[in-house]
Amino acid sequence: MNFQQQQTINHFLKFVAPGTPLREGIENVLRAKTGGLIVVGYNEKVKSLVEGGFSIDCSFSSASLYELAKMDGAIILSDHGEKILFANTQLIPDSSIISSETGIRHRTAERVAKQTGQLVISISQRRSVITLYKGNIRYSLKDIGVILTKANQAMQTLEKYRTVMDKGLVNLGALEFEEMVTFQELTQAIHRIEMVLRIRDEIRNYINELGTEGRLISMQMSELVANVETEAKLLIKDYMSLHGLPPEKILSRLRTLNSDDLLNEHIVVRHLGYIQSNDSSEEVILPRGYRALNRIPRLPQPIISKLAESFDGLNSIMKATIQDLVKVDGVGTKRAKKIKDGLERIQEQLFIDRVV
Repeated sequence: MNFQQQQTINHFLKFVAPGTPLREGIENVLRAKTGGLIVVGYNEKVKSLVEGGFSIDCSFSSASLYELAKMDGAIILSDHGEKILFANTQLIPDSSIISSETGIRHRTAERVAKQTGQLVISISQRRSVITLYKGNIRYSLKDIGVILTKANQAMQTLEKYRTVMDKGLVNLGALEFEEMVTFQELTQAIHRIEMVLRIRDEIRNYINELGTEGRLISMQMSELVANVETEAKLLIKDYMSLHGLPPEKILSRLRTLNSDDLLNEHIVVRHLGYIQSNDSSEEVILPRGYRALNRIPRLPQPIISKLAESFDGLNSIMKATIQDLVKVDGVGTKRAKKIKDGLERIQEQLFIDRVV
């Protein structure tokens, strides 16, 4: 499943999460074992598939949904689910659209979703399963207990990956001060950050599906991944080609790569805007200093940018005298001393924390 599909799933899981009126109505239908077919959104494409039924056009309520689901036909909701537009309608999608489903209700739901692009919810009468369809995406809602177990397991995995990522960034930081970073170390650091972000996205799916039951897991996850995306953008800013795309755009593109490509330094480096030859794997690359400077307390972003632009990399900033630093617009003697002391403390701490 790619990043765009995950984003789509995240969106519609929020829409049907526990605690929402729509989910309450769906659960009532599920418990009554009447089954149901719900289309969210009404446009020209949906209109062309609807035959018969009743025009309701009333405000949505879980009780109304439950009562209307007692009839065999489909229920059509407005785009945001705030109104019930039609009930007991027959949906006639294009039969040539390929469907992997065997049941009539689920097959219809899948074809309608593919043909219209709208969210379609199928509630199984016999198996008590809620299945969501949107475009080519199919997603079955799971029991809350099962989701909680999976979410807790994913949280444990996230903790381990976060620890590995932090150690990797400490080692990378130490190598930066020693001017020993190569494309290999950079690729490894980006891979570890990206794995943390992907586990975060998976947990977000669980949180969205848990709705009000996922508040504690959401709080724990937010604390674990705090500043990871910012760290990723600063890392990219440190090493990307000056003529490349903005850091946000590069990160977005890296997020679309599969795990194998993320470990391929040639592919990663190409996304950073470099053309790497086969014999350049051990070539030393120098950071501009954004990550290190951001660790100095109360150092404004405009000053960090001016320092990175005024000097030829992190080590040039380290070797600069107070007089050299003062020449940068906005840096006075007091701030220059703070920068020098801050970088020295960061270097010392990195060398202590480095995992050999």
